[in-house]
Amino acid sequence: MGSGTELGRVRGLGSSNEGAHHWWHQRLTAGGNLVLMLWFFGSMARLPQHDFATLTLWLASPLAAVPMILLIASTFYHFRMGLQVLIEDYAHGAMRVALMVLLTFFTLGAATVAIFSILKIAFAAGAPLA
Repeated sequence: MGSGTELGRVRGLGSSNEGAHHWWHQRLTAGGNLVLMLWFFGSMARLPQHDFATLTLWLASPLAAVPMILLIASTFYHFRMGLQVLIEDYAHGAMRVALMVLLTFFTLGAATVAIFSILKIAFAAGAPLA
């Protein structure tokens, strides 16, 4: 074996030269998702009602909107990384490329719609009705 391979092994790099980067990001997002989901369920439990008006008023607060955006971003990033592993393991050739492109577009699109919705509620809450 060459010294480059041994050096790569010491650094924890795999054949794709990313090593534990993907694994570490998945663990970090899992921990972040756990904390944010506990916050979310705790916040939902403390609300007096679960109707549209109450949830809209709650989400208009920066103390609710910012963690919700973080939850959406972290969840979709974690979701993408998990499915990426499945695609890399079980799909080959052009199918792998097509599935990765679809996965990327889907996660970016869905996260964008969710974050836009949160921002729309948060910023429109103080606006007067026309």
